[in-house]
Amino acid sequence: MDLSTSGEPVIVQEETQVDVGVHLRPGTLTLTQNGMDFGAYHALVQFASVEKQPWLAEKVKFSATGPDGESVGLSVDLLNDACNGPRAGVPAAIWQVVALAATSAGDVGITYATPDPRPM
Repeated sequence: MDLSTSGEPVIVQEETQVDVGVHLRPGTLTLTQNGMDFGAYHALVQFASVEKQPWLAEKVKFSATGPDGESVGLSVDLLNDACNGPRAGVPAAIWQVVALAATSAGDVGITYATPDPRPM
């Protein structure tokens, strides 16, 4: 690898965001919008933490197949307008997707360790 660096990265924003993607088994989740059904096959859940507060799920972006067989993207905002709690009326199945993403991100013990330096 022909790359060098200098300095040390520092996060300067007060909000930290993590996106977690989960693949959904086709046929297990149907999203209906404006009377049209979409078969979800992937979800990207955006989690955020502001000023060291607990993590909140703020949005889910679905990849789905539309009635015409074409891929489409659908987004669901999860926070209320004040951004201090869950949005009313979000279907329970979407919260299940959020829980699956949260579980896959850390509750199952996924950890990261910096690799040992390798001699060049």
